[in-house]
Amino acid sequence: MVDVKFCGMTRSDDATLAADLSAAFVGVILAQSPRQLTVNQARAVLAPVRERRICTVGVFDSDDLDLIADTAETLALGVVQLHGDASADDVEALARRYHGEVWAVLRIGRVGLPAAAAELFGAADGVVLDTLSARGLGGTGEAFDWQRVASSLEELRGTTRVVVAGGLRPDNVASAIDALAPDVVDVSSGVESATGIKDPARVRAFMDAVRHHVTR
Repeated sequence: MVDVKFCGMTRSDDATLAADLSAAFVGVILAQSPRQLTVNQARAVLAPVRERRICTVGVFDSDDLDLIADTAETLALGVVQLHGDASADDVEALARRYHGEVWAVLRIGRVGLPAAAAELFGAADGVVLDTLSARGLGGTGEAFDWQRVASSLEELRGTTRVVVAGGLRPDNVASAIDALAPDVVDVSSGVESATGIKDPARVRAFMDAVRHHVTR
């Protein structure tokens, strides 16, 4: 099975749709981003999914781990996702403060998996493979070279979730699954009509594409 995470939510209606489609994860951005929310905004956006057994994810880029842990507890998040260039030490330090899952982002450039990959896979509950881009930390709509990292990724697999992000859309998510066999596919801009505004037809098409591929 491949789970789906819809991220970068800015509206409760979009979070409700993701829950209606049985997404496994619904995410909000608390890091610097065009989709950044305040804590109060994030609470309102996530409210519709709290009773639906959907795991909520908060994306952070701060190095203030105490603040991240406090915010995660306030929002009752199931996952904290550390963006930027979090180290294995950061992950382990946060795990001592926060009792949910801790995911770390690896940004993939032209050379494939960075040197920190093995350490992060050893420390985090999930590793998010995203695209290294000058346009921002995430939500850029740019995909990395899946084939380039496929073989080296196999050596790192274990109990850590492999989460693939970066440039996923309804028309290419099946190819990403074929190449990397992830546990989770993570989409934000690829199902939007405008920044932070999810397009219901694209959201449904993305979920349909994943389900059709997995059950074929």
